[in-house]
Amino acid sequence: MGANEKVDCLIIGSGPAGYTAAIYAARANLKPVLYQGIQPGGQLTITTEVENYPGYPDGVQGPEMMEQFEKQSRRMGADIRYGLATKVDFSAHPLKVEIDEEKWIEANAVIICTGASAKWLGIPSEQKLNGYGVSACAVCDGFFFKGKEVAIVGAGDTAAEEALYLSKLCTKVHMIIRRDEMRASKIMQDRVMNTPNIIIYWNTETDEILGEKKVEGVSLKNNITGEKIEIPVSAFFVAIGHQPNSEIFKGWLSMDEAGYLKTLPGTSKTNVEGVFAAGDVQDKIYRQAVTAAGSGCMAALDAERFLGEKGL
Repeated sequence: MGANEKVDCLIIGSGPAGYTAAIYAARANLKPVLYQGIQPGGQLTITTEVENYPGYPDGVQGPEMMEQFEKQSRRMGADIRYGLATKVDFSAHPLKVEIDEEKWIEANAVIICTGASAKWLGIPSEQKLNGYGVSACAVCDGFFFKGKEVAIVGAGDTAAEEALYLSKLCTKVHMIIRRDEMRASKIMQDRVMNTPNIIIYWNTETDEILGEKKVEGVSLKNNITGEKIEIPVSAFFVAIGHQPNSEIFKGWLSMDEAGYLKTLPGTSKTNVEGVFAAGDVQDKIYRQAVTAAGSGCMAALDAERFLGEKGL
């Protein structure tokens, strides 16, 4: 298996982590090559308004912000390309990465910024109204529904945390739980139960999200009785978890049981020398644009140091 190309620093993925890594790596003269992956710009391209990223006092559209990140990394000299990493071979140096199942690239350092994807319920109305009241991030979008009634689906710590966050902004939070119990930790469950404006629907599934142009309500079905009800809400938040995009690294890199890449605390280093990870693919706790960008910076600095020490 011969490589078609050799590069010093290869970056996989193009969200805030990937582009920030590219900006730093380019300025350090590492001549980074970045492959944008299946969703150029990452999760922010399916978010509309971003109001919590510092430096944008009036807020910014997610896709526009990612365009600006991309422009900046290109201006610094990063080589930005379309393409998807489809396989890796980290058995020896240089490291090898396959692009689009056709060409192999050899790299002295690899920075993985492949992100995570929100899990969805899989009902048609969910995708139709995505960005029009349907969201997978209450912390990002809850603010736009201040003083309104909203629904949230999920039963884990994230769902509980987001329900509590929404309860401070919204008049009522309708929490939809599939079983007769929550997976969240005891302390989070207690907080949710003790919040008067969170109404819990046990043994309940979402039948349909209602509304033509924007979310206007939700139709719920009780799993046990089969009874259906409709509640008027202005937003529908899906908090059933995220899936890190780490499939191709299985067997090469250490990951936790959910598939998040493990990095040495305080660094972006993985268990393979010369391979670094940044952004949501290795962060299931914060998952914000600003934290992803910060970890992208760390990865580029770690890669620069590694290449310097190895004399590459």
